[in-house]
Amino acid sequence: MTKAPRSILVVATRRIGDVLLTTPLIRSLRHAYPAASIDVLVYAGTAGVLEGNPDCNGVIEVAERPGWRDHARLVRRIFRRYDLAIATQQSDRSHLYAWLAARRRVGLVPDRSWSSGWKRASCFAYEVLDDVNTHTVVQNLRLADRLGVARHHDVVAPRAEQAFASEKPYAVVHPVAMFAYKSWTPEGWRGLIAWLQGRGLAVFLTGGPSAEERAYCAALAGGEDVVDLSGRLSFGALAEAIRGARLYVGPDTSVTHLAAACGTPTLAIFGPSNPVKWGPWPAGATDDPSPWRMLARPWQRKGNVILLQGVQPADLGHCLPCRLEGCERHIASASRCLVEMPLDPVRSAAAALLSSPQNLSSAVSDNVRPGSG
Repeated sequence: MTKAPRSILVVATRRIGDVLLTTPLIRSLRHAYPAASIDVLVYAGTAGVLEGNPDCNGVIEVAERPGWRDHARLVRRIFRRYDLAIATQQSDRSHLYAWLAARRRVGLVPDRSWSSGWKRASCFAYEVLDDVNTHTVVQNLRLADRLGVARHHDVVAPRAEQAFASEKPYAVVHPVAMFAYKSWTPEGWRGLIAWLQGRGLAVFLTGGPSAEERAYCAALAGGEDVVDLSGRLSFGALAEAIRGARLYVGPDTSVTHLAAACGTPTLAIFGPSNPVKWGPWPAGATDDPSPWRMLARPWQRKGNVILLQGVQPADLGHCLPCRLEGCERHIASASRCLVEMPLDPVRSAAAALLSSPQNLSSAVSDNVRPGSG
Protein backbone atom coordinates (compact mmCIF):
# COMPACT_ATOMS: atom_id res chain seq x y z
CA MET A 1 0.00 0.00 0.00
CA THR A 2 1.22 3.49 -0.82
CA LYS A 3 -0.34 5.08 2.26
CA ALA A 4 -0.39 3.60 5.74
CA PRO A 5 -3.95 2.69 6.74
CA ARG A 6 -5.37 4.44 9.78
CA SER A 7 -8.03 1.80 10.41
CA ILE A 8 -7.95 -1.94 9.68
CA LEU A 9 -10.56 -4.69 10.01
CA VAL A 10 -9.34 -8.30 10.18
CA VAL A 11 -12.19 -10.69 9.36
CA ALA A 12 -11.68 -13.99 11.22
CA THR A 13 -15.13 -15.53 11.13
CA ARG A 14 -14.54 -19.18 11.97
CA ARG A 15 -13.73 -21.25 15.06
CA ILE A 16 -11.76 -20.31 18.17
CA GLY A 17 -8.52 -21.91 16.98
CA ASP A 18 -8.73 -20.09 13.66
CA VAL A 19 -9.09 -16.77 15.48
CA LEU A 20 -6.07 -17.53 17.68
CA LEU A 21 -3.97 -18.40 14.62
CA THR A 22 -4.71 -14.99 13.07
CA THR A 23 -2.84 -13.26 15.91
CA PRO A 24 0.58 -13.46 14.17
CA LEU A 25 -0.96 -11.58 11.24
CA ILE A 26 -2.51 -9.03 13.61
CA ARG A 27 0.84 -8.58 15.37
CA SER A 28 2.53 -8.06 12.01
CA LEU A 29 -0.01 -5.36 11.17
CA ARG A 30 0.49 -3.71 14.55
CA HIS A 31 4.26 -3.50 14.06
CA ALA A 32 3.89 -2.20 10.52
CA TYR A 33 1.16 0.33 11.31
CA PRO A 34 1.62 1.29 15.00
CA ALA A 35 -0.75 4.26 14.77
CA ALA A 36 -3.59 2.33 13.12
CA SER A 37 -6.75 1.23 14.88
CA ILE A 38 -7.09 -2.55 14.36
CA ASP A 39 -10.45 -4.27 14.91
CA VAL A 40 -11.18 -7.98 14.52
CA LEU A 41 -14.53 -9.34 13.33
CA VAL A 42 -15.31 -12.78 14.78
CA TYR A 43 -18.22 -15.11 15.40
CA ALA A 44 -19.99 -14.76 18.73
CA GLY A 45 -18.41 -17.01 21.35
CA THR A 46 -14.88 -16.84 19.94
CA ALA A 47 -13.85 -13.35 21.07
CA GLY A 48 -12.50 -14.59 24.41
CA VAL A 49 -9.37 -15.92 22.76
CA LEU A 50 -8.41 -12.28 22.08
CA GLU A 51 -8.80 -11.29 25.75
CA GLY A 52 -6.03 -8.89 26.76
CA ASN A 53 -4.49 -8.93 23.27
CA PRO A 54 -2.42 -5.72 23.05
CA ASP A 55 -2.51 -5.64 19.24
CA CYS A 56 -6.30 -5.28 18.95
CA ASN A 57 -8.20 -2.06 19.53
CA GLY A 58 -11.61 -3.68 19.33
CA VAL A 59 -13.43 -6.94 18.71
CA ILE A 60 -16.74 -7.07 16.83
CA GLU A 61 -18.94 -10.15 17.19
CA VAL A 62 -21.54 -11.42 14.76
CA ALA A 63 -23.74 -14.48 15.14
CA GLU A 64 -22.57 -17.53 13.25
CA ARG A 65 -26.04 -17.81 11.75
CA PRO A 66 -27.27 -14.22 11.86
CA GLY A 67 -30.76 -13.05 11.08
CA TRP A 68 -31.44 -10.01 8.95
CA ARG A 69 -31.50 -7.73 12.01
CA ASP A 70 -28.05 -8.98 13.03
CA HIS A 71 -26.75 -8.30 9.54
CA ALA A 72 -28.34 -4.85 9.48
CA ARG A 73 -26.66 -3.92 12.77
CA LEU A 74 -23.31 -5.19 11.50
CA VAL A 75 -23.58 -3.28 8.23
CA ARG A 76 -24.35 -0.06 10.09
CA ARG A 77 -21.31 -0.63 12.28
CA ILE A 78 -18.71 -1.50 9.65
CA PHE A 79 -19.84 -0.06 6.31
CA ARG A 80 -16.87 1.78 4.78
CA ARG A 81 -15.51 2.56 8.27
CA TYR A 82 -12.03 1.16 7.51
CA ASP A 83 -9.13 1.98 5.21
CA LEU A 84 -8.20 -1.68 4.83
CA ALA A 85 -10.03 -4.99 5.36
CA ILE A 86 -8.41 -8.43 5.38
CA ALA A 87 -10.42 -11.61 4.80
CA THR A 88 -8.53 -14.44 6.49
CA GLN A 89 -11.11 -17.03 5.43
CA GLN A 90 -11.99 -18.16 1.92
CA SER A 91 -15.74 -18.11 2.60
CA ASP A 92 -18.26 -15.93 0.81
CA ARG A 93 -19.26 -14.22 4.06
CA SER A 94 -15.69 -13.35 4.99
CA HIS A 95 -15.18 -11.63 1.64
CA LEU A 96 -18.58 -9.94 1.77
CA TYR A 97 -17.82 -8.50 5.21
CA ALA A 98 -14.45 -7.25 3.97
CA TRP A 99 -16.12 -5.64 0.92
CA LEU A 100 -18.62 -3.89 3.17
CA ALA A 101 -15.95 -2.64 5.55
CA ALA A 102 -13.36 -1.08 3.22
CA ARG A 103 -12.61 -0.06 -0.35
CA ARG A 104 -9.16 -1.68 -0.18
CA ARG A 105 -9.09 -5.36 0.60
CA VAL A 106 -6.71 -8.31 0.82
CA GLY A 107 -8.02 -11.83 1.13
CA LEU A 108 -7.60 -15.58 1.07
CA VAL A 109 -9.33 -17.20 -1.91
CA PRO A 110 -10.13 -20.90 -2.35
CA ASP A 111 -8.69 -21.32 -5.86
CA ARG A 112 -8.40 -19.69 -9.28
CA SER A 113 -11.63 -21.12 -10.66
CA TRP A 114 -14.30 -18.97 -12.31
CA SER A 115 -16.64 -19.45 -9.31
CA SER A 116 -14.24 -17.63 -6.98
CA GLY A 117 -13.40 -14.97 -9.55
CA TRP A 118 -15.49 -12.34 -7.76
CA LYS A 119 -13.38 -12.81 -4.62
CA ARG A 120 -10.15 -12.32 -6.53
CA ALA A 121 -11.61 -9.30 -8.33
CA SER A 122 -12.77 -7.71 -5.07
CA CYS A 123 -9.23 -7.69 -3.61
CA PHE A 124 -6.29 -5.59 -4.73
CA ALA A 125 -4.13 -8.54 -3.58
CA TYR A 126 -5.01 -12.11 -2.65
CA GLU A 127 -3.50 -15.42 -1.58
CA VAL A 128 -4.72 -18.81 -2.83
CA LEU A 129 -5.51 -21.36 -0.12
CA ASP A 130 -3.18 -24.31 0.34
CA ASP A 131 -5.22 -26.62 2.56
CA VAL A 132 -2.64 -29.42 2.74
CA ASN A 133 1.00 -28.35 2.77
CA THR A 134 1.00 -24.88 4.39
CA HIS A 135 0.42 -24.22 8.08
CA THR A 136 -2.47 -21.91 8.91
CA VAL A 137 -0.13 -19.41 10.62
CA VAL A 138 2.00 -19.20 7.48
CA GLN A 139 -1.11 -18.99 5.28
CA ASN A 140 -2.24 -15.94 7.24
CA LEU A 141 1.22 -14.37 7.19
CA ARG A 142 1.29 -14.60 3.40
CA LEU A 143 -1.47 -11.99 3.47
CA ALA A 144 1.03 -9.78 5.30
CA ASP A 145 3.50 -10.52 2.52
CA ARG A 146 0.93 -9.25 0.00
CA LEU A 147 0.85 -5.97 1.91
CA GLY A 148 4.63 -5.70 2.02
CA VAL A 149 4.50 -6.10 5.81
CA ALA A 150 7.26 -7.88 7.74
CA ARG A 151 6.21 -11.14 9.35
CA HIS A 152 5.90 -11.61 13.12
CA HIS A 153 5.28 -15.29 13.88
CA ASP A 154 4.17 -15.09 17.52
CA VAL A 155 0.79 -16.64 18.31
CA VAL A 156 -0.46 -14.23 20.98
CA ALA A 157 -2.19 -16.02 23.85
CA PRO A 158 -4.87 -14.19 25.84
CA ARG A 159 -4.14 -12.66 29.23
CA ALA A 160 -6.01 -12.29 32.51
CA GLU A 161 -5.25 -9.82 35.27
CA GLN A 162 -5.07 -12.46 37.99
CA ALA A 163 -2.36 -15.13 38.00
CA PHE A 164 -3.20 -18.79 38.58
CA ALA A 165 -1.99 -20.21 41.90
CA SER A 166 -1.28 -23.80 42.91
CA GLU A 167 0.34 -25.12 46.07
CA LYS A 168 2.28 -27.83 44.23
CA PRO A 169 3.65 -28.45 40.73
CA TYR A 170 0.91 -29.40 38.31
CA ALA A 171 -0.04 -30.56 34.84
CA VAL A 172 -3.01 -29.37 32.79
CA VAL A 173 -4.91 -32.11 30.96
CA HIS A 174 -7.55 -31.16 28.39
CA PRO A 175 -9.21 -34.50 27.57
CA VAL A 176 -12.10 -33.28 25.44
CA ALA A 177 -11.98 -32.59 21.72
CA MET A 178 -14.75 -30.66 20.03
CA PHE A 179 -15.47 -33.62 17.75
CA ALA A 180 -15.44 -37.35 18.49
CA TYR A 181 -13.10 -38.17 15.62
CA LYS A 182 -10.30 -36.23 17.36
CA SER A 183 -10.77 -37.98 20.70
CA TRP A 184 -8.60 -40.44 22.64
CA THR A 185 -10.22 -42.82 25.16
CA PRO A 186 -11.37 -42.26 28.77
CA GLU A 187 -9.24 -45.24 29.79
CA GLY A 188 -6.19 -43.65 28.24
CA TRP A 189 -6.80 -40.35 30.03
CA ARG A 190 -7.29 -42.12 33.37
CA GLY A 191 -4.01 -43.96 32.92
CA LEU A 192 -2.19 -40.74 32.06
CA ILE A 193 -3.67 -38.90 35.05
CA ALA A 194 -2.56 -41.69 37.39
CA TRP A 195 0.93 -41.63 35.88
CA LEU A 196 1.21 -37.85 36.31
CA GLN A 197 0.13 -38.19 39.92
CA GLY A 198 2.83 -40.80 40.36
CA ARG A 199 5.33 -38.19 39.18
CA GLY A 200 4.26 -35.92 42.03
CA LEU A 201 2.11 -33.59 39.94
CA ALA A 202 -1.34 -32.31 40.71
CA VAL A 203 -3.66 -32.53 37.69
CA PHE A 204 -6.07 -29.81 36.57
CA LEU A 205 -8.67 -30.92 34.04
CA THR A 206 -9.95 -28.31 31.60
CA GLY A 207 -12.85 -28.32 29.18
CA GLY A 208 -15.54 -26.13 27.74
CA PRO A 209 -18.84 -25.05 29.34
CA SER A 210 -21.09 -27.52 27.49
CA ALA A 211 -22.86 -30.18 29.52
CA GLU A 212 -21.11 -32.92 27.55
CA GLU A 213 -17.62 -31.60 28.17
CA ARG A 214 -18.27 -30.98 31.85
CA ALA A 215 -19.69 -34.48 32.29
CA TYR A 216 -16.67 -36.00 30.54
CA CYS A 217 -14.24 -34.16 32.83
CA ALA A 218 -16.31 -34.92 35.93
CA ALA A 219 -16.10 -38.62 35.13
CA LEU A 220 -12.29 -38.39 35.03
CA ALA A 221 -11.98 -36.29 38.17
CA GLY A 222 -12.01 -37.54 41.71
CA GLY A 223 -9.34 -38.49 44.14
CA GLU A 224 -6.60 -36.41 45.60
CA ASP A 225 -4.85 -33.76 43.48
CA VAL A 226 -7.24 -33.99 40.50
CA VAL A 227 -9.26 -30.80 40.07
CA ASP A 228 -11.95 -30.31 37.44
CA LEU A 229 -11.86 -26.75 36.06
CA SER A 230 -14.05 -27.41 33.01
CA GLY A 231 -16.36 -24.54 32.14
CA ARG A 232 -15.03 -22.38 34.98
CA LEU A 233 -12.28 -20.32 33.33
CA SER A 234 -12.25 -17.56 30.74
CA PHE A 235 -9.70 -17.95 27.96
CA GLY A 236 -7.45 -15.46 29.69
CA ALA A 237 -7.66 -17.32 33.00
CA LEU A 238 -7.13 -20.63 31.22
CA ALA A 239 -3.98 -19.26 29.57
CA GLU A 240 -2.68 -18.15 32.98
CA ALA A 241 -3.27 -21.65 34.36
CA ILE A 242 -1.45 -23.22 31.42
CA ARG A 243 1.49 -20.81 31.69
CA GLY A 244 2.27 -22.11 35.18
CA ALA A 245 2.01 -25.81 34.32
CA ARG A 246 4.93 -28.21 34.13
CA LEU A 247 3.11 -29.95 31.27
CA TYR A 248 0.01 -29.65 29.12
CA VAL A 249 -1.57 -32.62 27.32
CA GLY A 250 -4.51 -32.36 24.94
CA PRO A 251 -5.97 -33.45 21.57
CA ASP A 252 -6.29 -31.48 18.35
CA THR A 253 -8.21 -28.55 19.80
CA SER A 254 -7.95 -24.79 20.24
CA VAL A 255 -6.71 -25.16 23.83
CA THR A 256 -3.73 -27.16 22.60
CA HIS A 257 -2.86 -24.28 20.25
CA LEU A 258 -3.21 -21.99 23.25
CA ALA A 259 -0.82 -24.11 25.35
CA ALA A 260 1.82 -24.10 22.63
CA ALA A 261 1.54 -20.31 22.35
CA CYS A 262 2.01 -19.95 26.11
CA GLY A 263 5.44 -21.62 25.82
CA THR A 264 4.36 -24.46 28.13
CA PRO A 265 5.74 -27.95 27.39
CA THR A 266 2.86 -29.21 25.24
CA LEU A 267 1.95 -32.74 24.18
CA ALA A 268 -0.53 -32.67 21.27
CA ILE A 269 -2.31 -35.97 20.50
CA PHE A 270 -3.27 -36.12 16.83
CA GLY A 271 -5.24 -38.70 14.90
CA PRO A 272 -6.63 -38.15 11.38
CA SER A 273 -5.96 -34.38 11.34
CA ASN A 274 -3.28 -32.92 9.08
CA PRO A 275 -0.40 -31.81 11.36
CA VAL A 276 1.29 -29.85 8.58
CA LYS A 277 -1.76 -27.58 8.44
CA TRP A 278 -3.04 -27.73 12.02
CA GLY A 279 -0.22 -28.75 14.34
CA PRO A 280 0.17 -26.40 17.34
CA TRP A 281 2.53 -23.55 16.47
CA PRO A 282 5.57 -23.85 18.80
CA ALA A 283 6.76 -20.79 20.70
CA GLY A 284 9.52 -19.09 18.71
CA ALA A 285 8.95 -21.04 15.48
CA THR A 286 9.45 -19.26 12.14
CA ASP A 287 9.14 -22.21 9.74
CA ASP A 288 7.74 -21.92 6.23
CA PRO A 289 5.63 -23.73 5.11
CA SER A 290 5.21 -25.62 8.44
CA PRO A 291 7.08 -26.83 11.52
CA TRP A 292 5.55 -30.29 11.08
CA ARG A 293 5.74 -33.31 8.79
CA MET A 294 2.72 -35.25 7.66
CA LEU A 295 3.84 -38.33 9.61
CA ALA A 296 6.85 -39.06 11.82
CA ARG A 297 7.68 -41.75 14.39
CA PRO A 298 7.77 -42.14 17.32
CA TRP A 299 6.77 -38.47 17.48
CA GLN A 300 7.80 -35.02 16.23
CA ARG A 301 9.27 -32.36 18.45
CA LYS A 302 9.66 -28.68 17.76
CA GLY A 303 10.64 -26.40 20.64
CA ASN A 304 8.14 -26.69 23.47
CA VAL A 305 5.78 -29.01 21.54
CA ILE A 306 5.72 -32.75 20.92
CA LEU A 307 3.18 -33.84 18.33
CA LEU A 308 2.24 -37.49 18.85
CA GLN A 309 0.19 -39.22 16.18
CA GLY A 310 -2.01 -42.24 16.81
CA VAL A 311 -1.35 -45.83 15.85
CA GLN A 312 -1.75 -47.22 12.35
CA PRO A 313 -4.42 -49.97 12.42
CA ALA A 314 -2.76 -53.05 10.97
CA ASP A 315 -5.64 -53.89 8.62
CA LEU A 316 -5.96 -50.41 7.12
CA GLY A 317 -2.65 -50.07 5.28
CA HIS A 318 -1.23 -46.55 5.41
CA CYS A 319 -4.16 -44.30 6.24
CA LEU A 320 -2.55 -42.15 8.95
CA PRO A 321 -3.24 -39.26 8.75
CA CYS A 322 -6.24 -39.68 6.48
CA ARG A 323 -7.22 -35.99 6.94
CA LEU A 324 -10.86 -37.09 7.09
CA GLU A 325 -13.52 -36.92 9.79
CA GLY A 326 -13.00 -40.28 11.43
CA CYS A 327 -13.30 -43.80 10.13
CA GLU A 328 -16.96 -43.32 9.22
CA ARG A 329 -16.34 -39.88 7.67
CA HIS A 330 -18.45 -37.75 9.99
CA ILE A 331 -17.61 -35.68 13.04
CA ALA A 332 -19.34 -38.02 15.51
CA SER A 333 -17.46 -41.11 14.34
CA ALA A 334 -14.47 -42.64 16.10
CA SER A 335 -10.95 -42.75 14.69
CA ARG A 336 -9.28 -46.11 15.18
CA CYS A 337 -5.82 -44.52 15.12
CA LEU A 338 -6.79 -42.86 18.42
CA VAL A 339 -9.20 -45.40 19.91
CA GLU A 340 -6.59 -48.17 19.56
CA MET A 341 -3.66 -46.11 20.87
CA PRO A 342 -2.40 -47.42 24.24
CA LEU A 343 -1.04 -45.37 27.11
CA ASP A 344 2.65 -46.19 26.52
CA PRO A 345 3.47 -43.74 23.68
CA VAL A 346 1.59 -40.91 25.42
CA ARG A 347 3.40 -41.58 28.68
CA SER A 348 6.79 -41.74 26.92
CA ALA A 349 6.22 -38.44 25.12
CA ALA A 350 5.06 -36.79 28.34
CA ALA A 351 8.18 -38.05 30.12
CA ALA A 352 10.38 -36.58 27.38
CA LEU A 353 8.79 -33.16 27.84
CA LEU A 354 9.08 -33.30 31.62
CA SER A 355 12.74 -34.27 31.44
CA SER A 356 13.72 -31.56 28.91
CA PRO A 357 10.94 -28.95 28.87
CA GLN A 358 12.96 -26.12 27.33
CA ASN A 359 14.20 -27.80 24.16
CA LEU A 360 13.78 -24.83 21.80
CA SER A 361 15.73 -26.25 18.86
CA SER A 362 14.89 -24.84 15.44
CA ALA A 363 14.63 -28.24 13.81
CA VAL A 364 12.54 -31.33 14.40
CA SER A 365 14.14 -33.45 17.09
CA ASP A 366 16.69 -36.05 16.00
CA ASN A 367 14.69 -38.87 17.55
CA VAL A 368 12.09 -38.51 14.79
CA ARG A 369 12.18 -41.09 12.03
CA PRO A 370 10.37 -39.86 8.92
CA GLY A 371 7.25 -41.73 7.98
CA SER A 372 5.15 -41.64 4.84
CA GLY A 373 4.07 -38.25 3.52
